[in-house]
Amino acid sequence: MSSILTPVLALVCLSLLVWIWMYATRIPAMQRAKLNPQEARFPGSLDVLPDGVRQVADNYNHLMEQPTIFYALVFYIFLAGHSDPTHIWLAWAYVGLRVVHTLVQGTANIVNLRFLVFATSTIVLMVMAVRELMVL
Repeated sequence: MSSILTPVLALVCLSLLVWIWMYATRIPAMQRAKLNPQEARFPGSLDVLPDGVRQVADNYNHLMEQPTIFYALVFYIFLAGHSDPTHIWLAWAYVGLRVVHTLVQGTANIVNLRFLVFATSTIVLMVMAVRELMVL
């Protein structure tokens, strides 16, 4: 747990678990709705599925968006040799916040709470980036 790369692995694993969750809910919902998989070829075509199914899919998409900044930043920190206990703690905080974001979005989907968690995780990324800028 002392490597800054371990939180990267944790976030990758979260993304893969959400992928499983997404298809474990989406495929049965498509079958119940009698949707032909070919009908899902255009954005929005799965909007007829229940909210809970769509929320998980939306969360999977979110895990493919902002976390790319996290991955790039962590690899930069690691390759620059600037990994320290504070960066490792911040990386774990980011991953923890993404787990909370996933649980909120995949279940109750309370938008204000989800946004608070998202904004907090963004601030964590900003702190990590500013710490690196200060080294320059």
